[in-house]
Amino acid sequence: MFEGTILSLLPAVVAIALALITKEVYSSLFIGIVCGGLLYSGFSFTGTVEHVINDGIIASVADAYNVGILVFLVMLGSMVMLMNRAGGSAAFGKWAACHIKTKFGAMMATMCLGILIFIDDYFNCLTVGSVMKPVTDKNGISRAKLAYLIDATAAPICIIAPVSSWAAAVSGFVEGANGLELFIRAIPYNFYAFLSIVMIITISKLDFDFGPMSLVEMSHHLEEKSKHVESPTKGEEQPEPPVSTKGKVMHLVVPIVILIISSVIGLIYSGGFFDGVSFVDAFSGADASVGLSIGSVITVIITIAFYLITRVLSFSECMNAIPEGFKSMVPAILILTFAWSLKAMTDSLGAREYVAGLVQGFAENGAVVGLIPAVVFVIGALLAFATGTSWGTFGVLIPIVVYVFGGDLSNELMIVSISACMAGAVCGDHCSPISDTTIMASAGAECDHMEHVSTQLPYAALVAAVSFVCYLMAGYVRSWLVCLPVSIVLMVIVLVIMNKTMRKEG
Repeated sequence: MFEGTILSLLPAVVAIALALITKEVYSSLFIGIVCGGLLYSGFSFTGTVEHVINDGIIASVADAYNVGILVFLVMLGSMVMLMNRAGGSAAFGKWAACHIKTKFGAMMATMCLGILIFIDDYFNCLTVGSVMKPVTDKNGISRAKLAYLIDATAAPICIIAPVSSWAAAVSGFVEGANGLELFIRAIPYNFYAFLSIVMIITISKLDFDFGPMSLVEMSHHLEEKSKHVESPTKGEEQPEPPVSTKGKVMHLVVPIVILIISSVIGLIYSGGFFDGVSFVDAFSGADASVGLSIGSVITVIITIAFYLITRVLSFSECMNAIPEGFKSMVPAILILTFAWSLKAMTDSLGAREYVAGLVQGFAENGAVVGLIPAVVFVIGALLAFATGTSWGTFGVLIPIVVYVFGGDLSNELMIVSISACMAGAVCGDHCSPISDTTIMASAGAECDHMEHVSTQLPYAALVAAVSFVCYLMAGYVRSWLVCLPVSIVLMVIVLVIMNKTMRKEG
């Protein structure tokens, strides 16, 4: 009854609206899932229960790809706990305190580490979070700001890295054209990705925040200040888990390096590299779920052996840390499970097909052909925001854009439009409270999920607005040599003006 109509987006809209209003994500997602079940079953009680439980929650948890991501999460949580218990994180924090002594330096270090880990956004979020928490904590940066730095680097850097799981996904959605070549040519037009990085650098240098983030940062600053003036006898401190006093920086760095190497090997293995497939083709055909699971399991095993050999932890201490790491990931796993179930509801209602029809109808109107990139960017952002998936958005919009332009790689407007699709998908994914990457960023920073969503939303919206203007320009100029520098200058000018305005008002 409601399939393929605008109401197919209602479950996601309800879940997102409730999450933003109530700041409570679990019940909001569940209500959205139930809403989808009601629409799909025609408001039948038994039909709703069956669709929600069987086709939603159980099907999502039983999906092989999703299970692989959950394994990766659990293994990474265990690895982080092992590094903490071995004293690697504490040693790195002490080292960083000697070498990174400013708030700006801590933010730049976080961004740079995020850029270096360009292989996969899940891997990026959790790894950068675990490594940089001691550094940002020591330099007075709130967990909400850390979550934003992670989130604004993870997906944007993956979508402009030719060797990443995202490049492989995009290439796989392209039919009738060389997917990898198209991806590489589209990189300079991905304004949202580049401007997200520019924004991090600019607001870090200018040292200003706006919207809910400014309130959170101010509150965090006051809390940190009060800690230094309060009597040390005021209140009882909570007991901390045992941490080895033998830990060194290498006890954090070595596992991270092993994880990177193991993940790359796992990805190319899943793509058939060891069966004779070329490296590029193996990466293009890689299964991120399988590859990251293999990499994380191997890393945990090697890490335990490394800690036993260097005698920073005993075998029993290593085994005790593993379930504790699992527990630390339970909130992220629960949110992910509900988010995947909500996606299943919107998929069953034909949300993607509805949006696809709108895009194709507009794209075939030759009178407004120059506006296609800007329109694709907006629709991609809305679809990714509503469904919480950028990869799903790629799967819907990229084939349509390729079809409309006949897969002609010589048509620069098609390249711009493909890039607009990727940028819009990342933008919507970045903003959405039901996005995997947003959930991972919250987990990596150990930040309240809805606080992360509400504080980063104005930042992402500002970058999206500037990107939209740039896609309007690119639809007619069609030269990244002109459009990319102009977009960067425009982003900096907007932020400088905002900074001066806020300081005057303050």
